[in-house]
Amino acid sequence: MGEKLVIVESPAKARTIQKYLGQGYRVEASMGHVRDLPKSDLGVDLDANFTPVYEVSPGKEKIIAALRKSIRQADAVYLATDPDREGEAIAWHITEAAKIPRGKPVYRVVFTEITPGAVRSAMASPRDIDRRLVDAQQARRVLDRLVGYKLSPLLWEKVRRGLSAGRVQSVAVRLIVEREREIEAFVPQEYWTIEADLLKQEARDPFRAVLIERAGRKLEKFDIGSGEQAQAIIADLEGAAYIVRKVTRRDKRRSPPPPFTTSTLQQEAGRKLGFSAKRTMAVAQQLYEGVDIGGDEGLVGLITYMRTDSVNVSREAQEEARIVIRERYGEAYLPPKPPVYKTKTKGAQEAHEAIRPTLSRRAPEQVQPYLTSDQYRLYELIWKRFVASQMEAAVFDSTTVDIGAGRGIERSAGNDPYTFRTTGSVLKFPGFLAVYNVSLDEGEEDEDSERRLPLLTEGDVLALVQLLPVQHFTEPPPRFTEASLVKELERLGIGRPSTYAPTISTIIEREYVELADKKLVPTTLGRVVTDLLVQHFPSIVDYGFTSEMEQQLDDIAEGEKEWTPVLRAFYEPFEQKLADAQRSMRNVKREEILTDLTCPKCSQGQLAIRFGKNGEFLACNRYPECDFTSDFHRDGEGRIVIDAPTAPETSDVICELCGRPMVLKKSRFGPFLGCSGYPECKNTRRLDKQGKPVPPPKATGVTCPKCRQGELLERRGKFGRPFFGCSRYPKCDYLVNSLEEVANYTPDNNAPMEAKAEEQPATKRTKTSTGKKRAKTTAPGSGTPNVED
Repeated sequence: MGEKLVIVESPAKARTIQKYLGQGYRVEASMGHVRDLPKSDLGVDLDANFTPVYEVSPGKEKIIAALRKSIRQADAVYLATDPDREGEAIAWHITEAAKIPRGKPVYRVVFTEITPGAVRSAMASPRDIDRRLVDAQQARRVLDRLVGYKLSPLLWEKVRRGLSAGRVQSVAVRLIVEREREIEAFVPQEYWTIEADLLKQEARDPFRAVLIERAGRKLEKFDIGSGEQAQAIIADLEGAAYIVRKVTRRDKRRSPPPPFTTSTLQQEAGRKLGFSAKRTMAVAQQLYEGVDIGGDEGLVGLITYMRTDSVNVSREAQEEARIVIRERYGEAYLPPKPPVYKTKTKGAQEAHEAIRPTLSRRAPEQVQPYLTSDQYRLYELIWKRFVASQMEAAVFDSTTVDIGAGRGIERSAGNDPYTFRTTGSVLKFPGFLAVYNVSLDEGEEDEDSERRLPLLTEGDVLALVQLLPVQHFTEPPPRFTEASLVKELERLGIGRPSTYAPTISTIIEREYVELADKKLVPTTLGRVVTDLLVQHFPSIVDYGFTSEMEQQLDDIAEGEKEWTPVLRAFYEPFEQKLADAQRSMRNVKREEILTDLTCPKCSQGQLAIRFGKNGEFLACNRYPECDFTSDFHRDGEGRIVIDAPTAPETSDVICELCGRPMVLKKSRFGPFLGCSGYPECKNTRRLDKQGKPVPPPKATGVTCPKCRQGELLERRGKFGRPFFGCSRYPKCDYLVNSLEEVANYTPDNNAPMEAKAEEQPATKRTKTSTGKKRAKTTAPGSGTPNVED
């Protein structure tokens, strides 16, 4: 009797599960996706109901071959990829790519946590692959491919090579751009408050109260709009008495936050730990797949699955947490019954659990010796949040005191000319705050922060220490951080747990956005591309439309909709807009955007932002009279800062012409090596894609047939193909692909195309969107557009 084969995505996960299952099972890893749409073509048959044309992912051929061999030897196959739509799709792709024989039993199992009990329970309850989840993921993949692969080449043509557009990433950039413009357009509004520092008799420390009423009328925020108005009130209060009129005390309860979802984990890890969303998910993946914590346990998964939008918690996990809380903090910290949290996220997958430790008894300090610093800090955050979520509410003793003020007022009188108010809050019972407190975003205030007041009673006469007119100005909304952007995307229903981190990484890598002081600041490129997309593809970057598309994908997963009609309804109007944009979208490649910075070289021109092959740069608008250029960055306030010039980095490559070392330089075409003896020696060397210098030209001893003065040198083109050119280039532009062509040279046949012999298009066979073979011509220097799939 053969073994049962279990297929997971990663080797770390495979090692952990192999330990739990033991003999009779063989656990192998697919190393992630095994099939995908081709990188060199659309890969979608538009004429056959958007049928995707998949191919085995590059480098996965040996893995597929090994899986096929193991499948033939196994009695049954268990596909244990991640418990989400992407994991379901990977499981299906494995069955297709490995060509599992029809008679072979194939099961789908899911592990929401990787612990001995969870793994054995899942293996005892296998199911079939859920085609609804596969279709939902397939629809997302095809939809993103259509948007990315159709829009990105348009941006290459109209803006700059190497750009990308995507259904979620472009909306995220729009959010950041519009927030920045909101900040730039913001006009601060002045307002004043009147604040009094008061002292109770025999007390040592004064407390502050703020004016809230004048002549029985509540003051609104902007009622005191100038210093003159504030000073008039100060003058009217000259010699006034201050008497306590009303004291209100009550207990204020603050409930614990729910356990983490993917979104809230990324937000809190950003605020508390300074982690990016990408870093958070990478560390969480390690904690989920298994860490060796020594002893009898060895390899064990420390947290449940980390891509979830649900706050559900199993009854067993709650009961275990209650035991831990009782032992560590006492009976008073336990609520009468376990709390139940409701998921607020649109389209949340309620079958999943929240992110929590697989064992609450496994306290952070116990596993710290076995974890890296990042693993420990994130595990501690998850453990504290979960345990706190199962604890009793915190209780604050909240006090509000109204104080009458005016000249000649008496203790028993009412209808005071002015009323001041002060509030105090004292923690009476910490509850969950003994373990964990939620961090706040910029601009948010903690209403329950402690503010102690003296014991006050109605009729107390207070002494005035000082009366202050305080000037304020309204502030613009804060710039997005990674944490607050994730929060906003979730609020709008845009994207899903698995998309937040890669979306943020993509918009930074594509230079649509910069990180400055942990704030997301749009680049000029990001603004330009956003404006073009809003003008020509308003629905693609519309928040409501994108959210509705996510809902339709959820409907497909629930079996309420078929995936091909959803794609057809999207693609037909999109195709028309694409054709219109091809004709009418303006070409911004040669446009420049003036700044308010004066050129530091000529002091006459203005610096303008221009787009080069390697991104944005500053250039004087008096070019060619002034040739100043510079890289730049933006600070935390979005201001342009010119980068200080740096000394060229010396390489270990020696100039073959003069023997001096070569230095790393940068041009609008990218980095290259130049001789440190410049301008005496003007030798340069290109760098290949790995950053290594391209070999220098080789002498052939063959005289150039065109100028009869230079020698033909063997060189390497951009794609590594050899060609032969005259040593007197650019004075002589003779080029051939082979020395055999030299004998055929005549002055009459030296057409311009000959000078481009090295760069002649290469013809290759490729699949069309219908899956048929056709000849494809690749233009010189062209590549595959960068797209968001």
